[in-house]
Amino acid sequence: MRPTLADGDRVLVRYAGQPRPGRVLLVLLPDGVLAVKRAVGRVDGGWWVARDNPYEGVDSAQVGAVPVADVCGVVAARLSPRPRWLRRRR
Repeated sequence: MRPTLADGDRVLVRYAGQPRPGRVLLVLLPDGVLAVKRAVGRVDGGWWVARDNPYEGVDSAQVGAVPVADVCGVVAARLSPRPRWLRRRR
């Protein structure tokens, strides 16, 4: 599976957007890094997030659920290099 986004992509973030399973989120990880992750589902204490690239990065398997307060927004679209709306994968 190819990652949805690549390093250097510019994205449009809806800071008031509602997270839902399958959506791409902007989250604050426990080490203080802002990261783009895919929401898997809501669990006690926050959101379980996954990475699109299984060989790189950090996800909830390493750090646990991301608290609701640390979900900064929903990524709505990739603006560059090629604009594209980010919809839920089937």
